[in-house]
Amino acid sequence: MSEETTLTPAAERVLEVAGKLFYDNGIHAVGVETIASEAGVTKKTLYDRFGSKDALIAHYLRRRDERWREHVIRVVEQRGRIAPARRLLLVFDALEQWIAEENPRGCAFVNAHAELPDAAHPGRDVIREQKQWLLEYLRTLAREAGVRNPRKLATSLLVLIEGANVTSTLGVVPGAVGNAKEVAKQLIESS
Repeated sequence: MSEETTLTPAAERVLEVAGKLFYDNGIHAVGVETIASEAGVTKKTLYDRFGSKDALIAHYLRRRDERWREHVIRVVEQRGRIAPARRLLLVFDALEQWIAEENPRGCAFVNAHAELPDAAHPGRDVIREQKQWLLEYLRTLAREAGVRNPRKLATSLLVLIEGANVTSTLGVVPGAVGNAKEVAKQLIESS
């Protein structure tokens, strides 16, 4: 993100600390005093760099979204030349890895959405963009796989991914991502 490439070292520390605190504790449970203190800056520095807690929240979500996108693309593209339909299933592999490494408390975007009821909050736009990106990426992969209705398949796969993400971190369905991947495979084969 171009605006983040210009962040000062202090702003980077604030963003890193805020991201960890927001994800681990919840957005509303963490105040700017705690973030500033743990980042080793003053509240004035935090506000000078980000303007408001709401803007900091949006930066945190955007940074996490960028990491998620890079992760998904890396997993899907790393396998080299494979069948286009198989690439759709690799998104589930990416999700499973992400959950194991980055998502012990569930999807940061779903969690943030629950904490940010105001539709005008800048974080809500980032959340929407994150889900929209994944839908578009799935649609592109479905088109490349030559399915009859890429929009419908992508929508179904997004619902499976989101459901697997939530249920896996709740422990409700053991192997939720693997189960969703099996259903996805059936959908892809019948498309």
